[in-house]
Amino acid sequence: MQTLDTAQLIALAGALGWASGVRLYLVVLLTGFAGFMGWVELPMGLRLLAHPVVLGASGFMVLVEFFADKVPGLDSLWDMVHTVIRIPAGAALAAGVFGADSAAMGLVAAVLGGSLAATSHAAKTTTRAAINTSPEPFSNIGASLAEDGLVPLALWLSVTHPMAFAVLLVVLLVLGVWLIRTCWRYLRSLFSRLTRIFSGMPDPGAMPAFRFSKNSPGEPPHV
Repeated sequence: MQTLDTAQLIALAGALGWASGVRLYLVVLLTGFAGFMGWVELPMGLRLLAHPVVLGASGFMVLVEFFADKVPGLDSLWDMVHTVIRIPAGAALAAGVFGADSAAMGLVAAVLGGSLAATSHAAKTTTRAAINTSPEPFSNIGASLAEDGLVPLALWLSVTHPMAFAVLLVVLLVLGVWLIRTCWRYLRSLFSRLTRIFSGMPDPGAMPAFRFSKNSPGEPPHV
């Protein structure tokens, strides 16, 4: 069983927070399973995750989320409902890394974990909403599979290579902020166009209509 040092605990708190905003149930399952199998000595505040009942419940929810997250439209509804679940859960899991030993460190970890969960959840939600404006389902499935792979990678790196995880986390945060800004501007522009169309106002993004009039022989039509 691997005992985690301070750097690994800090990295684990960050990984739990960030990953909870993307795949909360997978985070609970993988963390608890690692402790159940004896691969990692979980901090006292996280040992409840290794309980068989918790593993069974989280495993069931992982299965549900795996399919729900790959259906266009349903994934955005799923994300909307989980806004009130992922962020506080990310804060609680991060706090569990230190909370049993130090209340002050647990509070700091909770703030860090909640902030990371909020950022990753916002990036996931806005990106999926933008992707869902496309009629084809393949980009949606591809984005979901990428998230499925990123979560175990982040958890594994936090325990085995904390510095490498720190670099990955910075990259993910920068990418997440960029996705939030870009996708939000796109969605706001799309919503504005739809509002104008349904209110009967001209659509500024539409191509101008062609109007033909009578012409003299050999003269091109007037637009």
